[in-house]
Order: sequence, then structure tokens, then C-alpha cells
Amino acid sequence: MSRRTSRPRGPGAPRITAGSPCPCGLPAVYGACCGRFHSGAAAPTCEALMRSRYAAFVVQDAAYLLRTWHPETRPPGVDFDPSMRWVRLEILDTTEGSAFHSTGTVTFRAHYTDDGRPDSLHEKSRFARYEGAWVYTTAVFVD
Repeated sequence: MSRRTSRPRGPGAPRITAGSPCPCGLPAVYGACCGRFHSGAAAPTCEALMRSRYAAFVVQDAAYLLRTWHPETRPPGVDFDPSMRWVRLEILDTTEGSAFHSTGTVTFRAHYTDDGRPDSLHEKSRFARYEGAWVYTTAVFVD
């Protein structure tokens, strides 16, 4: 069993177990995909970190989001909107961000519903290595 299932979830978070499909959209179960990063494994690429951060928004894992945010841009906390439900992630482009790079970007569209109304967030996120691990630094909203 993944440690994620035993940690407190936000009050509006969906029930996702280690055997549930991973919210990031890859064809793997949560425990073998993003759940392992939420439990402490390091994401090997900035795309893997982006996917795991999206999944952390789905399961409302604020501690993981803060832990993977660069300290220079990290907010004091993460608030989850109870009317918002993340439903699908599309990775549109990546630049650099592999084991051989120190920076990278991921352009994505995250689909969600807000009070039942569908919408999406189109963003280009920037990532950097900090103390050997990938962290989220900043973003530019594409539209």
C-alpha cells in the first residue's frame, strides 16, 4: 500500500488508492506512477515532476506541492478550491529537463471543472534543479 493513502487528504480530494489509475494520464496505477513521488522518490525529469504535481493537485497533497516548489518562489501554503475538480492533463511540449539538464520547461493544458463548468489552464512551467532534485520555479500562462 502506498503511504499516500494513509496521509490526510484535503476535504474535497477524490479517493485515490495505490491501485487507482494515475491522475496524470499515464497508463499506470497511482502507486507505481505519481504516488511513488508523493511518497518520497525523486522525479527523474521535469515532465515527471509536472505530472506528479498535477496529480498532487488532484489528491490535494499540499505538502508535496510545497516540497517540490523552489524556495525562492514557494508560497507559504497551498489552498485548494473546493468547487474545482481536476479531470485531465495534456502535455503539449517539453524542453530540456532530463538527467543531463539543469533547467527545463513543460507546456501543458490541465482540464478541470469549476462548480461543474468545464474549463482549462494552459501554462508553460519552468523547472530547475535545486539541491540535486527537480523543482517547480515559475510559470507563464499561455492563454
